Amino acid sequence: MIISLLLSTFLTIFIAELGDKTQLATLTMSGTSNKPLAVFLGSSTALVFASLIGALAGGSISNFVPEIILKSIASITFCIIGIKLFLNSFTAEEKNNK
Repeated sequence: MIISLLLSTFLTIFIAELGDKTQLATLTMSGTSNKPLAVFLGSSTALVFASLIGALAGGSISNFVPEIILKSIASITFCIIGIKLFLNSFTAEEKNNK
């Protein structure tokens, strides 16, 4: 039971992180520093701590707030971020064309 949760979490995070800003920043830093091991250790430690904060916060919050409300808040937040990014892409395009 715990293995399936571990695997599904790993796969979800691994796929979500492929090609994101964090990976691109790590790639850039590694290429410019000539110290890939140090960049790997720094970026992987940062991801571990960020995940730890998320897991602890999620576990704590779920004791007080029902799951449906947490999922609704997350969904609405992601929609707002997506809409803002979408709208900002038009203003950035206009600035580049001027």
